[in-house]
Formats: sequence, C-alpha cells, structure tokens
Amino acid sequence: MVSHHQLAAATRIGMLTRERDIASACAQALHELGRALPLDAATLLTIDPITGAHLQVAGIGYPATTSEALAAEFVSTPWYANVVRQTLPPSITEDAEDAASVGQRFRNGWFYAERVRPAGFRDALTGALRHHGRLVGLVNLSIEGSGTYDREARCLLASVLPALGALADPTAHIGDLHDLPADAGASLVTAEGVIDLPGHNPAEVLGDDAFGRLVEAFVGSGGLRLRVLWPVGQGWSRVVLHRCTAGSPLVRRAVLVSEAPTQLPYGLSPRELEVLTRAARGQTNQAIAQALFLSPRTVHSHIEHVLRKTGCTSRAEATALAVRDGVLRPSPEDLGHFVERMPVI
Repeated sequence: MVSHHQLAAATRIGMLTRERDIASACAQALHELGRALPLDAATLLTIDPITGAHLQVAGIGYPATTSEALAAEFVSTPWYANVVRQTLPPSITEDAEDAASVGQRFRNGWFYAERVRPAGFRDALTGALRHHGRLVGLVNLSIEGSGTYDREARCLLASVLPALGALADPTAHIGDLHDLPADAGASLVTAEGVIDLPGHNPAEVLGDDAFGRLVEAFVGSGGLRLRVLWPVGQGWSRVVLHRCTAGSPLVRRAVLVSEAPTQLPYGLSPRELEVLTRAARGQTNQAIAQALFLSPRTVHSHIEHVLRKTGCTSRAEATALAVRDGVLRPSPEDLGHFVERMPVI
C-alpha cells in the first residue's frame, strides 16, 4: 500500500513539471524518487527527437561507464523492447513472468552480467517515458540488494511515469506554444534540424528557402523575437520567430517558428507591404525605388496609399506602426532593425 510519504514524493514530482529550469527539475525528480523508493542509483534519459539517441538529463549514483551503457547499449537489447511494451515497469525481481516474451530472464543475460552486476547492483526497475502518446525517454533505478522492486514498487513508479515523461520531453517546455491558436503551425528549428511539435502541424513557411535565410539571420542576430508577414501557399501568414530561453539544453539552442493564416492588414497590397518595410528600415524613396526597380513617383504613390489605408498622418507614424505591430516582410539584411532583443540588466 502506498504510504503518505510516497504519495507526497509523487506529488512533488508532478509539481516539478511547472519549473522553468528543467535540468534542475529532472535532478530533483530523481531525488524525490529516492524518497519514495529505495535506490542506490538512478538515471533519467531523454530521446533526442532528431537523432533518436538516448541522452542522460539527470543521474545519481551510477559509474560513468554504467550510465553510458544504459544510454547507448541497453536501448538496443530485447529487454529495452520489453520495457517499452509494458505498461507496468519491469524489475529484475519480477522479470520471470516476462522471460518468455524476451526469450531470457534479464539476470541471465549479457547486459546484467557485463554491465549491471559488475557495478554492484542486484535489482533494477525500468520504465518507459511517454508524453502525448510519444516515447520520449527512460527512467532506471538500481539498488545493491536483491528482491527489492516488487509489484508495489513497480506500481509506484508507474504512477509517476507521466510526470517524468513531461520532464524528459525536450519539446514540452516551450511556453509560447500555449498561446498559439488551434490552427497555428509550429516547428522548432535547431542547428541539427527541424523538430515537429506535438499538437501542431509543421510550419509550412520553413519550406521557403528565402524564409530559411531569414531564420539563419535571426539566429545570428542575437534577437529574442521577430514578427513578420510572409506568403505561405496561396495566402499569407503571421509568422513569429522566438528564441527559446528555457527548457532542456536542446530547446535552449532552438528557435520556435509559428505561423497562423491571416490577411494582409489594412488592405495593404504585397508591394505596399514591401515599400512600408523598407521605409520602416529608414530608406528614402529614392533608395526604395532603386532597390525595387521602381520610379520614385511610384514609391511616393505607394507611401500615400499606405498612409491612407493605415490612417497614419505621417511616414514616421506609419513606420512606427509597422515595427510595433509586425507589419513587415523583411529581408535578412533588414533584420537588425526589427528584432526584439533581450533586455540588458
């Protein structure tokens, strides 16, 4: 029967999912597990959504070689497949009931003989971590004594697997996702590639090479946020680039790109949006005309149309509106004028 002490530890693990410092929260979660279950070592692994590799995000008690073996070798064994298949985390103590499906009891297998037993452990308990139905990681507890992890221990660990899954999922701690409309597309852009996010369609704008160059410029700018208007498919979208500043190390190196279908505001035409963007950058009519291969008179007419449609009384007011509301379609060269930067403390 679960004790009040164990229930309190499980509750504290659930509350850790609200923390912004995920690395610290993962480490604390293992310590809380140690209060609820006997253990001499524990590791929490996440699955890199790009490479598929298992990476340790927190660990206590394991020798480095054992931690590395759990992340790199155990995940390729039949016993790992058994862990993933079961809803109740298997343990060495109770693995006899699962031996037929695996083909061999874990304690008689090579991984136990070559990796677990030499490290001094006689019992272990392992659970697969899922979030939004996706496999996102693994938790493993080990202890020097044998016969420790019975069915009650397995059930207790199973009760906290959802919270541990939320902590281990590198895509679960992106605050801006909660503010996106239901029809918004969203993707996480990292140096290694693009990660699709649960609950959202991929951001289609990332298929545009020109926008890809804008993202590269944003990454290099050191900016925190950029709002733009961009053609996507047959229409336009409001696109926001946001540098992630919290979450796992993988997420903190990423840029969240979100898009939502929209109409060009104020009835602006695509050409008027382009002229307004260059005006907001500070270019003169002559410079805009040269850049867009237009006559200065045509640019002057576009500016007049922009003022009338936006209700602004001056060029300065219109450019301030464009920057404030993200009524922009900038080029990578323009980016330094428009990104929102982190406040200097």
